[in-house]
Amino acid sequence: MAKRDYYEVLGVPKTATKDDIKKAYRRLAIQFHPDKNPGDKTSEEKFKEATEAYEVLGDDQKRQAYDQFGFAGVEGIGGGSQQDYSNVFHDFEDLFSGFGDFSSIFSSIFGESSQQRGGAHINRGANLRYDIELPFEKAIFGTTIEISYSHDDTCKTCGGTGSRDNQGRKVCPMCKGTGQVRRSSGFFAISQPCPVCHGEGTVIENPCPECGGSGVTKKKQKIRVTIPAGVEDGKRVTVPGQGNAGSNGGPPGDLHVFIHVRPHEVFERQGDDLYCAIYIDFVTAALGGEVVISTLDEHKISVQIPAGTQNGKLLRIRNEGVPISSNRRGDLYIKVFVRVPSRLSRRGRELLEELKSTDGENSQPELIRLKDVPH
Repeated sequence: MAKRDYYEVLGVPKTATKDDIKKAYRRLAIQFHPDKNPGDKTSEEKFKEATEAYEVLGDDQKRQAYDQFGFAGVEGIGGGSQQDYSNVFHDFEDLFSGFGDFSSIFSSIFGESSQQRGGAHINRGANLRYDIELPFEKAIFGTTIEISYSHDDTCKTCGGTGSRDNQGRKVCPMCKGTGQVRRSSGFFAISQPCPVCHGEGTVIENPCPECGGSGVTKKKQKIRVTIPAGVEDGKRVTVPGQGNAGSNGGPPGDLHVFIHVRPHEVFERQGDDLYCAIYIDFVTAALGGEVVISTLDEHKISVQIPAGTQNGKLLRIRNEGVPISSNRRGDLYIKVFVRVPSRLSRRGRELLEELKSTDGENSQPELIRLKDVPH
C-alpha cells in the first residue's frame, strides 16, 4: 500500500505551523493509541502512521528535506525509522512519561519486520544517506566516483551475535523470558519491551569484548559508485547492502547516494535537451553562414546560420543533448544573439550607408505589439 502524504496523515496544510502539527498529532495519538484500542489493527496502523508523520514534520531539518524531496529525502536520517522517535518523546513527555525507555515502547509497535533466531531479534540494518555534488557534464554523461564513509559492520569477533562464546545467553531476570513488562501512568497502560533485554527475553551472559555485546562495530570503507548518464539533480542512486549491518546477523540496509548537480557556465538542461547561447556578427546573421561550436562533451560541430537570422532565434541540433539510451540522445538548442559592432572602420561605415540606401532601410522606429515581442 502506498504511503500517504505526511500532511494528509495529520490533517494539516503544508503551511501549518509547528504548533498546528503538534496539536494534530496529540489528537490522533490519543484517538488511536493501541492501549485504547486493544486488538484493533486499523487503529494501530493509524497510530504508527501519525507517529511517523510527526517525527518528520515536527523536526525542521527533516521537514525541509521532505518538502523538497518527498519520502526519499528523509530515508536514512530518521524518517520512519523504528530506531528514532526522539522528537515524539521530547514533545509529548506528558503523554509518555513514566514508561521507561521510550524507544522500547515503539519497538513493539514498529518492529514488525524483525524476526527471531535463538531468542534474539534479527532486524534489517538501517539505510544510510550520502550526498555528493557532481559537475554538470558528469551528471549528463555518467561517471564512477569513489566515496568514503563510516557504517555499522557485523562484528568479526562474535559474528554479530554479541556473545563472547556464542552460547552465553540466559533468561532475562527482569521479564522472566517474556520480553514484555507492563507499566501504567495516568491515562495509558502500556505493555512494552523489557528495558533489560529489549524484548528478546534473553540477555548475553558474556558480552563480546570487541563490540560490547552489540554485535556491530564502526567501520570506515571506500566504495565505487556508478552514476548513470542523464541523472537529474535531487535524484538518488541506491547501493544495495552497503548501509548499516543488521542486528544479530540480520541483513544490512542500503546506501542511498543523493545527487546534487553543479550548474554549468554555458549549458543548461531542460528534460532531455540541452540549451546554450552564441553570439554571431550581424553580417553572418544577414547573409547566413557556418559557425563551429564546442558541445558539452567538447567535440566540434558545424552549425548552419540561415540568412536573415533574427536576434534571439533558436536553432535545433538533433541528438546532441542528454543521453537517453546507448544510441539515442535529446537535442541541443542554440539561441543566437546578433552582436552589433560598437566601432566601425571608415570603409565599413561606407558600405553600411550604401546598403541602407540600396535596400531602402527605414530609420524610423516601429512600435511592436507586446504579444509579438520575441523572447
